[in-house]
Amino acid sequence: MSDERILAIDVGAGTMDTLVYDPAQPMENAVQLVLPSATSLAARKIAAVREQRKPVFLDGNLMGGYHTTNAVWAHLQAGFAVYATETAARTVHDDLDLLRARGIIVTDDPPKDAVRVEFRDVDLPRLERTLAAYDVALPGTIAIAAQDHGFSPKGSNRLFRFEHWRRFLTPGSTLADHIWRMPPDYMTRLIAIQRDVPGAIVADTGPVAVLGALEDERVAAAARSGACIVNVGNQHVLGLLVRDETLFGVVEHHTESVDTAKLEGLVRGLIGGTITHDEVFADDGHGALVLEGYRAAAPFAFIAITGPNRRLAKGLGWYEAAPHGAMMLSGCFGLVRGVQRLREREAIAARV
Repeated sequence: MSDERILAIDVGAGTMDTLVYDPAQPMENAVQLVLPSATSLAARKIAAVREQRKPVFLDGNLMGGYHTTNAVWAHLQAGFAVYATETAARTVHDDLDLLRARGIIVTDDPPKDAVRVEFRDVDLPRLERTLAAYDVALPGTIAIAAQDHGFSPKGSNRLFRFEHWRRFLTPGSTLADHIWRMPPDYMTRLIAIQRDVPGAIVADTGPVAVLGALEDERVAAAARSGACIVNVGNQHVLGLLVRDETLFGVVEHHTESVDTAKLEGLVRGLIGGTITHDEVFADDGHGALVLEGYRAAAPFAFIAITGPNRRLAKGLGWYEAAPHGAMMLSGCFGLVRGVQRLREREAIAARV
């Protein structure tokens, strides 16, 4: 067992993908798990409380929404009370006044008949017990990826999310710029994960999935001259223009709003450099941005697809990336590579 092992956890809307990386063995022999996501599990618990016809109390930490948020609204619409701490309530929305107006009771002291549901994206003790059952100890380094829209209580979280992209997608920026020991202070979901897993390195899910796709030899070879890599997740579609690991453009949309034809249009617009932020945002997406430097380069004709909903690209002729033979672990492979890049940067900084 190597002390250089890394526990990589990619927290998605549908699954929590987990890898125990050990440089002493081939990646194909690493412990790999695809587990239900925390938000899907929490949603099931809320639904079970609704079946009991009881009020629910949301406690714990801020976590990813989607399934959880839908379950909360369904509970209210069914006529049952929802109580929540301030921290847990921000899973549903950053604006506590809006939540109160819609019927959520923000409190630390719920009635005794309210059934408690604990929120958190990563239950590390539970995962540790799962691995221990197979004599696998937790590595000393833990890296966790999640999609974070950022803290935006009054404005559009889609616009706020894309302002984050504008800050980080600049000439010379790389995929590894989206992995942090200390994330930006507005990325409250990643900060919440670090409260639950102190010392964890955190990252943005989409960029590390693309970074992981570069572990596929064919994708890596194409990216040396330029490629468009598309991750179709359970909640978001992300397309990135990359040369090696350097970024040139991005489009981000919601998976539920995209069919095959729209996906092709988004990607062709990105590759052609013609896509605009306004057209994507008007279609309920997050936005798009192509750097001026891309227009000076040759179009990146090679397209690779990854993600659990990559079937949306069926028939388009795009290359299906399968890094180390495990497409669902792309984010985890990207986390490992991102940690290595982070360490390289820190080593260079220490020598200066």
